[in-house]
Amino acid sequence: MDNQQLFNLVVSVAGGLAVYVINNLTRTIQKLEDKVSDLPHVYVAKDDYRSDIAEVKAILKQIFDKLDGKADNP
Repeated sequence: MDNQQLFNLVVSVAGGLAVYVINNLTRTIQKLEDKVSDLPHVYVAKDDYRSDIAEVKAILKQIFDKLDGKADNP
């Protein structure tokens, strides 16, 4: 086997490995893109969340006040 054939063999093997690695990377990136596309696209604004939680807390306070004011409460 002369130098040119050895060089061609090495380049061919390296090219095959490069194609395999690039193919693997492409598949992995596609999987990640699919996972990201499944995430919700609309998020709750911080101010909306705070106002909703404040409303829930107010309702819970009313419930606890009624429970505390029950006649059978010792």
